[in-house]
Amino acid sequence: MKTATSNRVLALALAAGLGLSVTAQAAEQGDAKEGDFLRGAKAWADNCTRCHNVRDPKELRDDQWKTTVFHMRVRGGLTGQQTRDIIKFLQESN
Repeated sequence: MKTATSNRVLALALAAGLGLSVTAQAAEQGDAKEGDFLRGAKAWADNCTRCHNVRDPKELRDDQWKTTVFHMRVRGGLTGQQTRDIIKFLQESN
């Protein structure tokens, strides 16, 4: 069974494999109303991997990711901004 730490490492590795540079500073920058790709990669790695094994963003279509993330927003206690950021990351990685 994978630990939350190993899931986070895998998520960040996947983000790096997609050519992302996920730094705390970059993750904090961007438009606060629209989704932000880098913040989404960090939020996905920090939040989603606490309970889930890492999933390839290509596993679901854009519309499926949107439905899934909105469902998990409630279950995972995500903010609206985190939700928009994660959707942006997953859809652009798809």
